[in-house]
Order: sequence, then C-alpha cells, then structure tokens
Amino acid sequence: MASNRDDPLSYTNNPSSSSSPITVSDHLDASFLTDPSSSLLGSASNSYQNDSGFLNETSASSSNDAEFGFSRSDFRQSPLAGTVQLYHRHVFLCYKNPSVWPPRIEAAEFDRLPRLLSAAVMARKGDMRKETRLTICEGHDGTETSNGDVLIFPDMIRYRRLTHFDVDTFVEEVLVKDGEWLPGTPEKLKGSYVFVCSHGSRDRRCGVCGPALVSRFKEEIELHGLQGKISVSPCSHIGGHKYAGNVIIFGSSINGAVTGHWYGYVSPDDISLLLEQHIGKGEIVDWLWRGQMGLSEEEQIKSQELRLQLNGGTVENSKETTQRQIDEANTGPSTSEVVATGCCQQNGSSSCCEDPVSPEDSVDGNERITKVTAEKKKSSKKLLSRTNSSKGSSARKVCAMPTWFENWELEDTYAALAVVCAVASVAVAYKCYRQL
Repeated sequence: MASNRDDPLSYTNNPSSSSSPITVSDHLDASFLTDPSSSLLGSASNSYQNDSGFLNETSASSSNDAEFGFSRSDFRQSPLAGTVQLYHRHVFLCYKNPSVWPPRIEAAEFDRLPRLLSAAVMARKGDMRKETRLTICEGHDGTETSNGDVLIFPDMIRYRRLTHFDVDTFVEEVLVKDGEWLPGTPEKLKGSYVFVCSHGSRDRRCGVCGPALVSRFKEEIELHGLQGKISVSPCSHIGGHKYAGNVIIFGSSINGAVTGHWYGYVSPDDISLLLEQHIGKGEIVDWLWRGQMGLSEEEQIKSQELRLQLNGGTVENSKETTQRQIDEANTGPSTSEVVATGCCQQNGSSSCCEDPVSPEDSVDGNERITKVTAEKKKSSKKLLSRTNSSKGSSARKVCAMPTWFENWELEDTYAALAVVCAVASVAVAYKCYRQL
C-alpha cells in the first residue's frame, strides 16, 4: 500500500531510524518541495517569521484554493482504505496554534515542550508496549485545551499543564508503565473528539483545506446544539498530505469501545454527513474512510471489504448513495431534515412511517442517542429501523407495534358492555332489596 500513501518518517532526529513506534510525520510531497514557498523548510528557529507570511498568502490567494484546495486536480484521485499505519495509542499535546507551528515542530529550537516531549518519547520507544503516535493540537490558555494539556486516546483521558520540567516523568509513568502521572490527575474525556490536519507550514494542501473544515465543523456543531458533545481542533501533520482534508474522529462505538477513525479527501460539504452518519449513528462513511487505529493496513482493507459485502455494495455505490442522500436533503425544506413521505404497511398489521433524521441525531461519545419528535416519544412501544440504503434516502422507518386500543375487536366491545350492564343490574337490584 506504499503507493497509496506518503511513507511516514519516524519521529526522530535520525533519518535512518525506522523502528520507532512514534510515527507522526511523512516525507514532504514532491509538489510541495517544488513549490517556491519550499524555502520555508529552513531552520526551525527562523520558521515563525516565514510561517506567518506563508499562511497569509495561502488564505489571500484564490489561486491557491484551486491548486491546493478541494478543487485541485489530484483531489479524490487515489484509494483511501489502508492508508493509516498501524498504531495503538495517540497522544495529542495542546500547544499554540497552526499560524506559528514550524514545519517540524518537534525540532523547533525555541519550543522546548514539544521538542523535549518528542525526544523523551523517542528515547523510551523500545520500552513502550503500545505503538504510539504523537501529534500537536491547538492550545489556548484558559480553555478546555490549554497549552501543555495532553490528550490520550483510546484511554480518553486528559492531563493538565504538562511542563518541560515534567516530560521525563510523564513519559515514564504514563507511556512506558501505563500508569498515572502522580503530579497530575487524569480527567476523563466525554463525547467525540475531532482533529483536522491544518499544518500549513508543512504542506499547503493541509493549510488550505484544514482551516475551512474546522470552521465548518464548528458552524454545524453550533447550528445543531452539539456544543459540549463534540470537540473540534486543528492539529499538526498526521500523514498523507495528498489526502487533505484529513480528519480523525475519536469516540465510543456502540459496544462502548473507543475507536479512532481516519478520513481523507473530506470537503466542507461532507461535514454534516460525518456528524450524522459517523458520530450520530456510528456508521462508517466508507468512500471517505482511510483506516482505523488498532488495525494494520491489510486489516483496514479487509474490514472495509467485509462491510461492503454485508451492505451489498462497493465504495463507488456507497458514494453515489450518499450523494443522493445529500441531494435529496438539500431539495427539502432545510439541509438538516427530510420531509416524511407517507406511511406503508409491513408485516401484516404493523404500520411504518417515515421519520426525518437530522445531524442532531448525535451521540454523547459513550452511547448512541436517537432523537425522535416529542409526539412520538409518548409511545413507548415504537421501534426504529433504518430504510434500505439502496433507496437513496436518509429517512428512517418508524414502525409502531399495534397498541391495545388498535387491537380492540368489536366483540371485545360488546363483551365489555355486557359486563358493565350486568354490574349495573346487580347494583340496582341490591339497592331495591335494601329499600324493601
């Protein structure tokens, strides 16, 4: 699968080393190396001044969008499944923001924390039982992701305010011994965490696509009231420049296990789909899926093939079906709902009606929550079933089991009336007897 992804460099200052479980960066793509802006790849100590001008140029020039953005010629031209190198743990260090990240932030002379953390992890790589990736994500002091915070997946924990003085102890206790860092208290993470590669000083495609995706994610999350349930953050290079926009989603699956899924060639128009289908329903969007944490490249391909066999389709069919769903949703009253199309009869007396599904059908990270209208919540015996994907509809069928009132036969009505009349007759006779 080497032809389908950029070969990752080991997270080390020694280019010849390839045995490290820390695999956080790729060789720079040829298109980036031949670009005039490749002069940015000078010393890390001079990168701050250059990065600012680089990013401003990227955002200001519309030609960059056509050349490096979602309209570029190589967009969605390569297979995606099996392009994630095997690893079992992902560590994110919250540190500053993409506008000041140098191309090789792990080697930045004046950024001691990421540099020292990288060196400590590299020095103890042979002692770690889990293959580990180290990535930088955006940090803002006084927020949920302050500078120095460390997020660890699939453990779903956060350590606050790591400093360069604590790096060696942290790596020893947490990453090598799989224990707790005693000076800090691990906080449990809840919900879903989304990371979007926005490392523009590393590759212009990530610099153009990443920020647009982050903005769209935040808009959709706010629009559907999912604040606090889904966290979105730009991150440094994760591998696979040519697949930009690159997105990683961490969250709990239906059985409670935490998974990390990678998506590539993501455009802003795909954000609502990822929120609704992946986060909301726990279903993988196969035509954008690159792979999964914990699976080898071969296992990723086999996993997708099995899903497609069970669904009776191919990646292209999945893409076409999803596009029809998006088109039908866009032709309705709003982009977030589908109008009910009526009722049908199934399984004899069972009544099935179409129920619209919106991106608001999200999960809290630990469980999948299906929202229904307030009126339908009053019925405790209604069951939900998804419509066949081949019909190209994002609506669900709400099949209500017949209630006792619907099953009440005419004979039962007569019998009930007879009982009532008998009771009334006995009451009248008893009253007359008392009077006599």
